[in-house]
Amino acid sequence: MNPNMEFAIKTAQAYNAVCKPLCQELKLPQTAFDILMFLANNPDRRTASDIVEFRHIKANLVSMNVDRLVKEGYLERCAVAGDRRKTELLCTEKARPVIERGRAVQNAFFARLLTNTDEPTREAFFRTMEIIGKNLDDILKENA
Repeated sequence: MNPNMEFAIKTAQAYNAVCKPLCQELKLPQTAFDILMFLANNPDRRTASDIVEFRHIKANLVSMNVDRLVKEGYLERCAVAGDRRKTELLCTEKARPVIERGRAVQNAFFARLLTNTDEPTREAFFRTMEIIGKNLDDILKENA
């Protein structure tokens, strides 16, 4: 397997593994949890189409899981003023403790990824990621 692909797959598998106990406790599928956390962590991205575009979750799965999250009281749908075709998805008060626990799991996961690295290595890694991010932005602009 391509080492770059293997890294991405292992990262996703490890993340899902650390989220699994919380998802089981909350009786939420991983996809529903991912949608809730995406909306909580990206307040400028509030629509189902944002979830499809940025999280690469199929539209039918987004729809099904959003319906579940609305039904269970974690999300509410709100019409967008001036654009009746759009609906914003907003996290409710009921979602707050779930989001806090989810963020704790996410923070612990990302901290664990950096275990056994020293400060200069972490600094170099984050500088490299910033450069790669800018290069990706350039590629996207050039190919738009």
